[in-house]
Amino acid sequence: MSRNRFIWIGLVALTWAAMMSFGGVAAETVMLYPNIFHDAPASLERARDFLTVSGPSDYFPPLGASVVLLGVATTVLTWRDRRLRWWVAAATMVFVACEFLFSVVFFWPRNEIMFVDPVGAHSPQYLRQVAEEFVAGHRVRLAGGAVTAALAFTALLRWARTAAGERGARTTVTPGRSDGSGG
Repeated sequence: MSRNRFIWIGLVALTWAAMMSFGGVAAETVMLYPNIFHDAPASLERARDFLTVSGPSDYFPPLGASVVLLGVATTVLTWRDRRLRWWVAAATMVFVACEFLFSVVFFWPRNEIMFVDPVGAHSPQYLRQVAEEFVAGHRVRLAGGAVTAALAFTALLRWARTAAGERGARTTVTPGRSDGSGG
């Protein structure tokens, strides 16, 4: 398989995973968060009951790991191409900063407080404060996901345009012939 094929696969996979991650965060923002955070701590208890079989913690960690791995692999694959290098590297860095590191530092401790610690371990006022902080901080994750997806998609478009231009340059057309055979 040619290097260009690997670059194409990497860019498509990275763009798809980044868009899936951003789409998931956006959907969570408009469908789950209004129900989870509207009346803390009572709404947090209902969310615990609702999210017993599956929840965001089952979906986002494996998807996030795939975005990081695909981002690193695609950065390596595209490093020699100046037109793509920084788009892919930036997408990877934004995702790692806004989705992974920010989540570890900011969201994971708040998730523990709201959804793992025993019910009644924290005062209702403290739970409301933590829920408000979580929702406010979520904007960073949402913006980071949007920027990551946009950067990855831009790299994919730049590669596709270049690849299409190279294919067009290899085809010579003789006047009067439309089949591109040149003869």
